[in-house]
Amino acid sequence: MLPLFRAGVGGKIGNGKQFMSWIDEADVCGAMQFLLEHPTFEGPVNLSAPDPIRNAEFTKTLGKVLGRPTILPVPAFALYLVFGKDMVDATLLQSQRVRPKRLLEAGYAFQYPTLRSSLVHLLIPTGRS
Repeated sequence: MLPLFRAGVGGKIGNGKQFMSWIDEADVCGAMQFLLEHPTFEGPVNLSAPDPIRNAEFTKTLGKVLGRPTILPVPAFALYLVFGKDMVDATLLQSQRVRPKRLLEAGYAFQYPTLRSSLVHLLIPTGRS
């Protein structure tokens, strides 16, 4: 996906309304360390950033961080032709609005709580954009 966006040919997938949960790699490590340091914490935890977004917003934000246009959407029918309906419906067009409720309630502070801050951290060598 990243090479297409860097080349200026990225775009939303399908109608772009599907939710995408995401998390910065630094927060994956930070959250795991936080949980290890709190041994009384039990049960499952969602490792996702506090703000899931729709694919269209993800696309727009990634394009802005890279300084590239995002005007070429990928229609669902094209994905079906390449990957098959079952795979596309189960992955690329699937909507998951996952939030880290228990992690936040336990007091974890995200280093990169917004998609923009995460993408700048991961994609801009100087950390500026």
